[in-house]
Amino acid sequence: MVANFKCNMCQFNIQICKEVLQVHTAFNWVQSPASGGVNIFVGTVRALNNGKNVIRLEFDSYEPMAISEMSKIAQQAANQWPLHKVLIHHRVGVLLPGDVPVIIAVASSGRIAAFDACRFIIDKLKETVPIFKREVYPDGDEWIAAHP
Repeated sequence: MVANFKCNMCQFNIQICKEVLQVHTAFNWVQSPASGGVNIFVGTVRALNNGKNVIRLEFDSYEPMAISEMSKIAQQAANQWPLHKVLIHHRVGVLLPGDVPVIIAVASSGRIAAFDACRFIIDKLKETVPIFKREVYPDGDEWIAAHP
């Protein structure tokens, strides 16, 4: 599911998908001659969490609500910082250690706004977006609460 839109002077690219996320694709979309700073956060699946070996993560979401919440977060960031472009991509399905479940990319005229907005977006995403994560271990599994 994808949402592309423009609000004021900022363009947005919001996506939830089952396909492998590509950092170079995110960078190519977000960068522009007007932007002096691009910040990219890439979340990866850990092989060890809280002392437990992680075999895989299983992500699921209620996509219409997740896209809506992700769009709101992107707009909040653009209202708070002078951003040119915001990309939020999240993968669902089964992911193995080392796989990329989330990419946040932000472009601004300067680095400070890009850094601050990127951190704001990933923290709010974990707090409010209905994306559910199950960690699978050699001896069982558990649903993990989303929080920064």
